Amino acid sequence: MRLCALALVVSAAAAFSLRPPRRPGVSVRARPAVTFYEEVSVPAPRPGPPTQEITAVDLTPFLRDAVAASGLVDGAVNVISKHTTTGVTINEWESRLVRDVRAWLRGVAPPDDRSAAGVAGAGVRYLHNDIASRPDSAAERARCRENGWDVDDPAALAAWRAQEPINAHSHLAAMLLGSSETIPVVAGAVVLGQWQSCMLVDLDGPRDRKVGIQALGFGAA
Repeated sequence: MRLCALALVVSAAAAFSLRPPRRPGVSVRARPAVTFYEEVSVPAPRPGPPTQEITAVDLTPFLRDAVAASGLVDGAVNVISKHTTTGVTINEWESRLVRDVRAWLRGVAPPDDRSAAGVAGAGVRYLHNDIASRPDSAAERARCRENGWDVDDPAALAAWRAQEPINAHSHLAAMLLGSSETIPVVAGAVVLGQWQSCMLVDLDGPRDRKVGIQALGFGAA
């Protein structure tokens, strides 16, 4: 919805070309529209292998670099995670707060007893983690095939199940945080509060991750 609303605003502004009222004898030049997109690799904050740890990386420098590269002066920059077990949020970039977020999310969405981060006998179990029963629908089988797994072949099915993590809690926590943020850009600067940062929260890490960054608006006249 936020992306759709932003696109409508940019389209409307483009239609008017951001032209001020004409005055006799004064030449007016339209501002060029900016539509810029890139995918950025975000390195894991520490080496793997993944242990379903919750970590956070400050994305603000990536956003500022994208705005500078795009030539955007006024508009907005959107960042979206490319993963279903990460979240994107705006808050204070502070190590103890990250630890508080980890404890809070683990309380709201505790790990399955069978997961790498779970506690045996805790009584936590999610249907998503019943890997031996998946894929259990035509739609899920189709998604597996689209991602390179011929799950109709017994060997491929066994390999797909073997690499699937027990991580339903990570998906649920990601839904709480959301997967994208849109931030105003004014006079070429990303507009955030004094203590605000835009962060990528990895809920199934540590892993290298990817985000998509799009800058939309207008450049210099």
